[in-house]
Amino acid sequence: MRSPITSVAETIAPARLGRSFRWLLASVTLTNIGDGVLLSAGPLLVASLTRDPFLVSLAVLMENLPMVLFALIGGVAADRWDRRRMVIVASFGRAFVLAVLVATIASGTVSIAIVLVALFVLGTAEVFSDSSSSTFIPNLVAREDLGVANARTQGAFLLTNQLVFPPVGAFLFAVGPPIPFATDALCYLIGGILISRVAIGWRTVRTQRSSVREDLVEGVRWLAHHAPMRTLALTIFAFNVTFGAAWGVLVLYAQERLGMGEIGFGLLTTAMAVGGVVGTVAYGRLERRFSLADIMRVGLLIETFTHLSLALTTSPVWALGTMVVFGAHAFVWGTTSTVVRQRAVPDDVLGRVGGVYRMAIVGGIVIGTPIGGLLAQQFGITAPFWFGFAGSAILVALLWREFEHIVHAGDATPTAVAAG
Repeated sequence: MRSPITSVAETIAPARLGRSFRWLLASVTLTNIGDGVLLSAGPLLVASLTRDPFLVSLAVLMENLPMVLFALIGGVAADRWDRRRMVIVASFGRAFVLAVLVATIASGTVSIAIVLVALFVLGTAEVFSDSSSSTFIPNLVAREDLGVANARTQGAFLLTNQLVFPPVGAFLFAVGPPIPFATDALCYLIGGILISRVAIGWRTVRTQRSSVREDLVEGVRWLAHHAPMRTLALTIFAFNVTFGAAWGVLVLYAQERLGMGEIGFGLLTTAMAVGGVVGTVAYGRLERRFSLADIMRVGLLIETFTHLSLALTTSPVWALGTMVVFGAHAFVWGTTSTVVRQRAVPDDVLGRVGGVYRMAIVGGIVIGTPIGGLLAQQFGITAPFWFGFAGSAILVALLWREFEHIVHAGDATPTAVAAG
């Protein structure tokens, strides 16, 4: 008879996924606990140092700019070097930067300039870490378990980073400003040690010398010549334009349209995270009962009607319910698209192609956000949601039949042997 602890461990990370996956999941969970703490503590630190809106916005920019600058380079590095070592070095590097930041906070020498530099360095390390760690799962678990494995790691992110630990971070900052940053540093230090336990013996040593430019061109050329994966990348980019248009004004929408005051935006994002947890729990059943193509189609219909629902309603309760459903879709669709990509893309270009996909996500949001702002400025706060509805509806109609080709793109791709 299994002990309760063994039963819980089996439910969270089934033994068939392998010991290495469990080490990976433990590392992902721990580092996201630290990042969840920092999610609220970081803005509180910035606000304690300056009330200048421009400097506050620079803090957000410093967090996201590295993805725009280095996503493709990170993909090249992941395909060239030891991926596990890249994650370990990035984790220890982030722990060191956070330790330095803790020292400046504790000594009273911290400044907004120091924080901005720290955010940029931490964001850069995250890009290179994510470029490598995103290639782990298809080489650790069997092909038929990719959905469950990705769902578990995404679920760990949602629970720790988005739901449970941001309030903890605010509490720890109130107790003592250095504490949440020291906590994050410790989480990254231990997370790097846990990653070192992941057994990865599947890399082929590259003997042919090439430049970074040649590697970039090779990765982009592979994607450009692979119609299903190219279509998926364009789909992700286009839908993130419509998402970014609406998301960029969501805080004002919550206040002006729904009358939810200052807490409205936080409640809407929390509702979305709750939906993501629901999607985590339901993903395995959905994958068994429905085809991946139908999951993707229905998901984008949900996204389309989310825009319509928010454009029409003035009810906070309805809007919160809509965001729960949208959060479940966003998680399920994101996991499905990741599984499809991992099945179809060869390991030797997986890092670079992943970099292009991350650029598509960020690029779509970067383009969509100012569009939403301008539309709201000219036509009212619901205009971005009408734009999102119309744009999404057109995209769904154009792409409806393509998903059957997309989800079967990797059927002929050899499956890597799962590692212990």
